[in-house]
Amino acid sequence: MLQTIAAFDRIGEENAFAVLARATALAAEGKDIINLGIGQPDFRTPDHIVEAAIKALRDGHHGYTPATGLLATREAVARRTLTTTGVEVSPDTIMILPGGKPTMYAAIVMFGEPGAEILYPDPGFPIYRSMIEFTGATPVPVPIREENGFAFSAEETLALITPRTRLLILNSPANPTGGVTPRAEIEKLVKGLEKHPDVAILSDEIYDVMTYDGESHCSLLEFPEIRERLIVLNGWSKTWAMTGWRLGWSIWPNSEQGGRLYDKVRKLAVNCWSCVNAPAQHAGIAAIDGPQDAVDAMMKAFDRRRKLVVEGLNKLPGVSCITPKGAFYAFPNISETGWKAKKLASALLEETGVALIGGPDFGILGEGYIRLSYANSEENILRALERVEKFLGQNPRAS
Repeated sequence: MLQTIAAFDRIGEENAFAVLARATALAAEGKDIINLGIGQPDFRTPDHIVEAAIKALRDGHHGYTPATGLLATREAVARRTLTTTGVEVSPDTIMILPGGKPTMYAAIVMFGEPGAEILYPDPGFPIYRSMIEFTGATPVPVPIREENGFAFSAEETLALITPRTRLLILNSPANPTGGVTPRAEIEKLVKGLEKHPDVAILSDEIYDVMTYDGESHCSLLEFPEIRERLIVLNGWSKTWAMTGWRLGWSIWPNSEQGGRLYDKVRKLAVNCWSCVNAPAQHAGIAAIDGPQDAVDAMMKAFDRRRKLVVEGLNKLPGVSCITPKGAFYAFPNISETGWKAKKLASALLEETGVALIGGPDFGILGEGYIRLSYANSEENILRALERVEKFLGQNPRAS
């Protein structure tokens, strides 16, 4: 029997893809499936973005690109960053990558090793913990609590930092909870981090434009005092409905003080994925510089669905749901139903055809919750809620 190194036995998964596979298999068998599990917009990529990629192919952009990304793409990201955050960043600090996960991977393997500790949100995106464990570092969960509106607590986060802490991972607006951390709490965290100058920060800001009810995203880039130890993750997948294009960006320290992280991730790119394909990068430029009407329309649709989902969930027996302030997820509390979260999610898929994700797939503190993506039509959301209501009425207090 072939033997692999132990690190590969520590790699976890993102169960949303397992649920998607099962939902697809059930649909192929003829079952009517409503998928509220997968975290991707149900909108088409806007036409002008698709046309930019087609034009790039026809114009002969078929070859390798720089490992850091085309200069024009990096310049577009710099323009967009200035517009959204008011912060000027150099294209020479911007990496273009095949999605958001490569930034997580790169940052975590840079700082993770046996004996190190890495802080990450729990409940949070499952790949954070998976990659931390892969490196042999100790994953330290930062509790993300419903009573805080699913925002992180600066005081609680800072209290978890020890001399072994190498990296702190933050995510706002957040997956899976839809929580948005207020600026005042971020300011408190940044102030507290002054006592921990050797702790790097990875800020996952992939949902930066997806806020509601007057909330606004506060980027960690807005705090120059942490800039030389800050990595910011972002990309095209959510904002422009481009999940399948595999196109992301991140901003890295590029100074001696910042450990030359940019050059380190460039070398990792050369070793792992070489570069991001050229047509996708041209599409990315068109997404940033082109009309944003489709983004605005998508956000208005998400807002309507969000209200519909919250109202519907709070009518279900044993279910309560606070109003998410960002992203396109609700994270209802199902503890009063008597069901364990993963068992409920599985039963709903198999018996009613509604795909959801159990909270424990996002961390230890996810028990008692399920994640519902409202990246689906209002009609399907209403149908799904009706099925869930009927199921809970017929199957109370399961163990």
